[in-house]
Amino acid sequence: MIEVSAPGKLYIAGEYAVVEPGNPAVIIAVNQFVTVTVEESQENGSIQSAQFGNYPVFFTRENDALVLDKRDNPFHYILAAIDMVEQYAKEQHQDLKFFHLKVTSGLDNGRGTKYGLGSSGAVTVATVEALCQFYNLPYTPMILFKLAALAHLSIQNNGSCGDVAASVYGGWIAFSTFQQDWVAAQQKQLSLTQLLTIVWPGLQIEALTPPCDLRLAIGWTGTPASTANLVDRVQKSEAKKAYQKFVQESNACVSALINAFQTQDLTKLQEQLQVNRTLLQELSNLTNVVIETPALSRLINIANDFGGAAKSSGAGGGDCGIAIFSQQQDIQPVLTAWQEVGIHALPLSVYEKGEQHES
Repeated sequence: MIEVSAPGKLYIAGEYAVVEPGNPAVIIAVNQFVTVTVEESQENGSIQSAQFGNYPVFFTRENDALVLDKRDNPFHYILAAIDMVEQYAKEQHQDLKFFHLKVTSGLDNGRGTKYGLGSSGAVTVATVEALCQFYNLPYTPMILFKLAALAHLSIQNNGSCGDVAASVYGGWIAFSTFQQDWVAAQQKQLSLTQLLTIVWPGLQIEALTPPCDLRLAIGWTGTPASTANLVDRVQKSEAKKAYQKFVQESNACVSALINAFQTQDLTKLQEQLQVNRTLLQELSNLTNVVIETPALSRLINIANDFGGAAKSSGAGGGDCGIAIFSQQQDIQPVLTAWQEVGIHALPLSVYEKGEQHES
């Protein structure tokens, strides 16, 4: 049996702008995971996930294509990952096989409510890597990212794939997305193997080292949000010129934030985090899309009152907020104050690739 885990993610800065190629974001992988197991079977296969009642969905094949009843199918990202890897496997002259694939996730509260930690990206990455191992396919982190990104975009075509990158590479990363139209055009002309080996314009993934005195706190509002829906609403807004101005200002802010990582300047890092929050508030006002909910505002204001720098994480609309303090600061009063207003402090830390963890 093969078992692969992929971590969840949180955005530190660069949300919304990152969906445009070449605009940077800072993202972390967190130490909560989606785990995929794959075990060979005969005659038919199955896909099982606790997130969807733990009842397996069975599949068979017709002309090497995976066939199951899609009328009540919650496994879109998993199926897209399977399709992508099996296309790669056929190009590598591997015979397709049946298997039982099982997914378990720590990226929700145990009752199916997601924390906003990028579960779709993590399950896509874990499925792709598990099946690459199952079929003995050659892969590097970049090939893993590209396979998972192609699978992910076939389901959600308005994302940056930053969550995919965080799940593949771990730790703190600076990420800029690729030119998706260019990749889609190449996908029609090249084999998948060729597409995996060429440079994708705009794509940049760089490991970052946080200042040694940085302390990260993560709060959950208790309200899940749909990233795809929020991004759609922002991009369809009438405020086109204002949106482009936001993208430019976000680019400058996140570039300065990345420089603060490179120079190990915690104060500058916190300042740029505050700037990024302000930019997101302005974007919210321009587009009439609620990014910083009242609960997120409470989370942020409390952290700021105790000397931290805080903002919403990801698309907002609920989910999580992040706060950055120095190691010298006692954050217990912050966590207590959060709890008093209904914010749940999540006991998460940054996951570095290769660290031991419990599935």
